[in-house]
Amino acid sequence: MHFDSKSQKSQERASFLVIGGFLGAGKTTALLRLAQRYHELGKRVGLITNDQAAHLVDTGTLRVRGFRVEEVAGACFCCKFDELAQCAERLREEERPHVLLGEPVGSCTDLAATVVAPMRTMYGDRYDVAPYSVLVDPARARQIVLEKGFGGFSSKVAYIFLKQLEEADVLCLNKVDTLTPQLRADLMGALAAEFPKAKVVGTSGLTGEGFEEWRKLLDVGGPAGRNIADVDYDVYAEGEAELGWLNAAWEVRSERSFDADALVHDVVARTSSRIRALGHEVAHLKAMLESPSGTAVANFVGAGSTPHLSQPTRAAVSGGLLTLNARVHMDPTMLRSLADAEVAPVLTAHRAVGHATDALYFRPGRPVPTHRFTKE
Repeated sequence: MHFDSKSQKSQERASFLVIGGFLGAGKTTALLRLAQRYHELGKRVGLITNDQAAHLVDTGTLRVRGFRVEEVAGACFCCKFDELAQCAERLREEERPHVLLGEPVGSCTDLAATVVAPMRTMYGDRYDVAPYSVLVDPARARQIVLEKGFGGFSSKVAYIFLKQLEEADVLCLNKVDTLTPQLRADLMGALAAEFPKAKVVGTSGLTGEGFEEWRKLLDVGGPAGRNIADVDYDVYAEGEAELGWLNAAWEVRSERSFDADALVHDVVARTSSRIRALGHEVAHLKAMLESPSGTAVANFVGAGSTPHLSQPTRAAVSGGLLTLNARVHMDPTMLRSLADAEVAPVLTAHRAVGHATDALYFRPGRPVPTHRFTKE
């Protein structure tokens, strides 16, 4: 008897998990650990990343770990919902995943109404949509939730952060390995009190703490995208527009080999230092060097953190593609000029030269969701 394998694939259901959170919350590291955990459990995993522009460091970081990754670029999932659905279907047909993980843009909110609820309602016959998780950086939570400040941003950017937390089904206080027991208890208590509709768990993308508890909450299912927030789109759009966006790339080469890990770390350290010296707040800054010897990635997420190497290669290389993603509370034209000025001396110090191949720099436009579901 002949079976149509494509038709058979299309009938299989997959869990669909959207993992949100503000810029710098550690979403990519958490997604990678969660994907690896599902893989260890014998599950096939597909991932969908999202950015306002192409050349996303997160996509490269996930692909180098062997996962199939689709990318939605040019706007948030909410504004490109049809493309998100197409990416999910392509993964479903070609990879037959048990689990799909979606990572939206970190400056976007209202995703419960514009992504999670529509996916559950329109594609519920194909996907088991899990409770919507939002990851929280503890430094931002301390500044904005506990101390009632703005975390180095304006009130309009802080508004986006708070609305993300308000719409969550599950709140993951991430990076708990960096906290004292007292501060951890204070932050967990504040999040539970401020956002009583969400389940609050402590997690660490670095150590894996709390991930089994989180995974069980996702696998059990339950309400998904039902905490629809009242979002003022004028404030939301103005807050996003205060952030400068830069995705830039350079072809790097050298007549001598250089330390790939040290180069990306120095790019992030020097660029972030200069931004802070000028009095601007960094939401996140990521540098990646892709070479035949591997992919090196360094990060800086502001809020009192330090630059760190998140993905080492431990290799000496003679060239590669250097990509810089920056999300900063400053004018994007100034950000682009600053990046050019700070990357050049780092390359020189490592006896390398760089040729700029691309640079996208802008302020995000007003979000216009494809769908928006109101409260049930």
